[in-house]
Amino acid sequence: MKQLDHTEHKLIGGIDAAAMLAQVEAWCPLNTGTGNLAGLAAQWDMLANAFATLPGEIRKVDPAPVTAISADGRAVETANGAHFVLSVRPQAPRRYLLTGHMDTVFAPPHPFQSLRWLDAETLNGPGVADMKGGLAVILSALRVFENSPAAAAVGYDVLINSDEETGSLSSAPLIAELAQGKAAALTYEPSALPDGTLAGERPGSGNYSAVIKGRSAHAGRNPQDGRNAIIAAADMALKLKNLERDGLSINPAKIDGGSANNVVPDHAILRFNVRPRLPRFAVEFMESLRELVQSLEELHEVGIHLHGGVSRPPKPLTKEAESLFGLVRECGESLGQTIRWQTSGGVCDGNNIAACGVPVVDTMGVRGGAIHSDQEFLIVPSLAERAALSALVLHRLSGGNQ
Repeated sequence: MKQLDHTEHKLIGGIDAAAMLAQVEAWCPLNTGTGNLAGLAAQWDMLANAFATLPGEIRKVDPAPVTAISADGRAVETANGAHFVLSVRPQAPRRYLLTGHMDTVFAPPHPFQSLRWLDAETLNGPGVADMKGGLAVILSALRVFENSPAAAAVGYDVLINSDEETGSLSSAPLIAELAQGKAAALTYEPSALPDGTLAGERPGSGNYSAVIKGRSAHAGRNPQDGRNAIIAAADMALKLKNLERDGLSINPAKIDGGSANNVVPDHAILRFNVRPRLPRFAVEFMESLRELVQSLEELHEVGIHLHGGVSRPPKPLTKEAESLFGLVRECGESLGQTIRWQTSGGVCDGNNIAACGVPVVDTMGVRGGAIHSDQEFLIVPSLAERAALSALVLHRLSGGNQ
């Protein structure tokens, strides 16, 4: 284990835990559900004000166009907020990418909008762990890192997107652009477990809408003339589930469509999620899906149009990623923090970054839990713990303590 040297002790001593908590308490009561453009715009301004204490240029990047399938089968554009980018020393030969997201899963009508203390060290509230607490960690770690003698020779980009909770579809091109040429990346999703365990391998994830067009008819007088889109959708759901195997999970999630009980339904939308563990499983699934669509169209005499795809590629643990995890563990040991990692079934922007060939640790955020529920909590001492961990990782990645 590498002991902290004098410089590292001084760096870590610069972390202001009270200021980090104050940021969480200011940011989390602001509703930033993914589609809440006013709330996201207000959060963007708050982030710009906070991150202005770092050197570099802050940019507001418009979301890329994204469409979704409505309940009646039409492709409609979704509303997404602007993304936040800070670029520091863009000409440096060695650069990193740090990412987080400002959106939450809680829309303005949701009753979960305020903070409360569960005990002296545990704060409950929307986004405290996922991931406004993580944003406070990014800022604090970078403020400390800027005092490292190694910082001047390296640069970094910070990306905080507005649509991670819905798959980062409007920020995916920006993630890919910023990942290019980076030596390493850190993403600030909360730890996989409240004890600080990190997520290692992740599956990929894809969301699809199958728009099924049948033919309407009277359910009593001439049902034989109809082509029942709901039946085709139900058959597709069952047959999709039968495509599952080790390393590939499929979840038929919802069927929209139909009309009155006395009408053979002429339209339906089947929505489903697929999670391939390895890249080849994603390719094989696409081949099977094309064959399934063709057979269903012939069997039910319907038309089927697919919308969507695998937007989060699988994230295997490469040698380069293992090396980065090893550095994080070593830094944790130096700080008295036990760092472990395990396979996760979830996905995040770390998937997108890894697909660009950049080693990434994507659970560098706070310790907490019960995310995506009104029981979400932050273990408050982990704010300073994780800021110290990130600052030390960045310092040593940049040649410090050698």
